[in-house]
Amino acid sequence: MGDWIRSFHPAPAAGTRLLCFPHAGGSASAYFALSAAVSGTVDPMVVQYPGRQERYGEPFAERTDEIVDAVLAALPGRSDSTPTAPAARTSPPAPIALFGHSMGAVLAFETARRMTAAGRPPVALFVSGREAPSLPWRPVADRPVHEMSDPELVDEMRKLSGTTNELLSSPELLPLILPPVRADYRLLETHVHRTGPPLGCPVVALTGDADPRVEVEGVRAWESETSGDFSCHVLAGGHFFLDSHLSYVAKVIAASPAGRSGATP
Repeated sequence: MGDWIRSFHPAPAAGTRLLCFPHAGGSASAYFALSAAVSGTVDPMVVQYPGRQERYGEPFAERTDEIVDAVLAALPGRSDSTPTAPAARTSPPAPIALFGHSMGAVLAFETARRMTAAGRPPVALFVSGREAPSLPWRPVADRPVHEMSDPELVDEMRKLSGTTNELLSSPELLPLILPPVRADYRLLETHVHRTGPPLGCPVVALTGDADPRVEVEGVRAWESETSGDFSCHVLAGGHFFLDSHLSYVAKVIAASPAGRSGATP
């Protein structure tokens, strides 16, 4: 899986892999708790973007396609994790479900499109804390977020409640925190949505009822992105509502086609 994918809680006997894409500025560790909550129901894997944690020093991704290309190339091609076993050479790839929060929802959606076009669609797409991609980007200021000054960017992060005030108040840590956030917002704000046929897989949308940047109706608009089943879960909380609802989200995943696939024989 190389540099791009982490496996915190491997569950090779699970019938489906769940590939998770972090939010803007986030790293793979943002999904550590969710990975633990769903492990066994699915085999959780988490994308690690360049330019953070052990990939610090690598250049940030500049385009969504750059991330999608690299992640798809890094995905394990077999459902058996022991490549020397005879079964590993003959077993089909494990089904994959995709999960993305905020910026991660955009990347998960684009990955789902690419997988569908290649004839291997995901078994489900989970999109969290993000309005449908067909809706226009709603600016939060008179200029793009990635062009804000450092104090303005810190204020925006505080509004989203994604980082503790202690970290944002540390002059020693801000040089580590702000560059990936700024780079990811640049990627988002320069991303151009391309219209295309709807997905065929189920889409499950989740959002917080007090998110300052995401409207519930905009999240419900994800329904137009699939010809398959659609459901929307509105939970108490702001942009990072997931942190308070891990058990509920784990149950949603378990009840979906991703969780119902059961263990591999």
